[in-house]
Amino acid sequence: MKKITLLLFFIVHLSYANDMIWSKTGHRAIGEVAQEHLTKKAKRAIEKLLDGESLAEVANFADEIKADRKYREFSAWHYVNYPADAKYGDQKPSENGDLITGIKKCIAIVKDDNSSKEDKSFYLKMLIHLIGDLHQPMHVGRLEDKGGNDIQLQWFDNGSNLHRVWDSNMIKEYGMSYTELAASFPKLSRKQEKAIQKGTVLDWVEESQEIANKVYESVEVGEKLRYRYSYLWWGTLEKQLQKGGLRLAKVLNELF
Repeated sequence: MKKITLLLFFIVHLSYANDMIWSKTGHRAIGEVAQEHLTKKAKRAIEKLLDGESLAEVANFADEIKADRKYREFSAWHYVNYPADAKYGDQKPSENGDLITGIKKCIAIVKDDNSSKEDKSFYLKMLIHLIGDLHQPMHVGRLEDKGGNDIQLQWFDNGSNLHRVWDSNMIKEYGMSYTELAASFPKLSRKQEKAIQKGTVLDWVEESQEIANKVYESVEVGEKLRYRYSYLWWGTLEKQLQKGGLRLAKVLNELF
């Protein structure tokens, strides 16, 4: 009986881990893009705080610590949910915090000269991940369906949900490493990059919410999604990843 229990645990854990691998690919691609757009000053400061690790290498730190209960207080930082016809701030903020308050807290601690290196490193890693989450539309989805997690779908005959389709299924289907994915993004002029980097975190959240509203309309509960869905939406997903990288670079360059 004990062997069976351990085997079941291993299978479930492996399945979960594989699912997270592809979600990690997107975050690492964002880190890769940002790394290429750091100023020399920011790059030096970040390398010192991260002990030589790249943005891509630490991009999933905030997800990895979820397995440790002592970091449970940060769970609500990965998303922000509010009505489709509202703006952030119209509703009473969650007492557990959210994606916006999390980003603000990270920036404040990294910027504070009195913060220890340990704290600066921790919150820098969190910030890198949260800016990525901000650009995944379903992380700015509706509260009632947990950002699309409760909208059950089929992805190539396998059970999934709307959040997972955007978080990992489409990226996994492409079968690229994070470096290949980042290298495949459209080549932009400096003027185009500057245009993407304009605005504030709140502006970017509203942009993600607009996309989320369209994504909700793109499926019906129980629908079987295949190549056509990726064909229709890959361009949007790709743009969000690239925007996430460019805007992460902007935040970090201003921070350092």
